[in-house]
Amino acid sequence: MPDLNKPAKSLSPEEYKRLKAELKSPYRGLRRFIYLSFAASGGIGAFIFLAQLASGRDILRALPNFALQVGLVALMVWLLRRDR
Repeated sequence: MPDLNKPAKSLSPEEYKRLKAELKSPYRGLRRFIYLSFAASGGIGAFIFLAQLASGRDILRALPNFALQVGLVALMVWLLRRDR
């Protein structure tokens, strides 16, 4: 039975270190991509609703949507920081 604590001879130390990090947090790159994508989407939405609020057009409808977009950005930033 092979010893899993020792790196295989075919792997460089950098590759072994990268694989061990991937075992500790699988799909980290995918999660970070999703967090950043949703944060960017929320940022664009917040900008649009902020423009609607600034123009004074339908404030009662735009304000909750703006708050939702800002909340989405805040949640994604929190998840991204937590994932580190």
